[in-house]
Amino acid sequence: MTQERISLGRQGEELACKHLRKLGYRILCCNYRRRQGEVDIVAEDGSVLVFVEVKTRSGVAFGDPLEAVTPRKRGQIIKTAMQYQAENDCHERSSRFDVVGVIIKKDGSSSLQLVRDAFSLDMDY
Repeated sequence: MTQERISLGRQGEELACKHLRKLGYRILCCNYRRRQGEVDIVAEDGSVLVFVEVKTRSGVAFGDPLEAVTPRKRGQIIKTAMQYQAENDCHERSSRFDVVGVIIKKDGSSSLQLVRDAFSLDMDY
């Protein structure tokens, strides 16, 4: 992964965190990594534990950022979220999976799209 892509991804995650805070989410941690994968943002939306995947692009030439959350990626996120719940003794809590698509253009302007409850545990992966 190039340094430019890493920087773009970090920018997208920062913008997503700001957006989620404005919507009332409480950010618990960012970049929760385990052997099975990573969850970009772990947050609370009221009493609901939310695992957020952020996909950032510099445009739509390679498709909408939301399309990049493939079934394989969803499976990794779910496994990692389950590990988070086990480690933090919160597997009984209501939870969901949100996705934030971020486009950051060359001129610095950006747009965000939040999809709440984008996928669930019972989907096939």
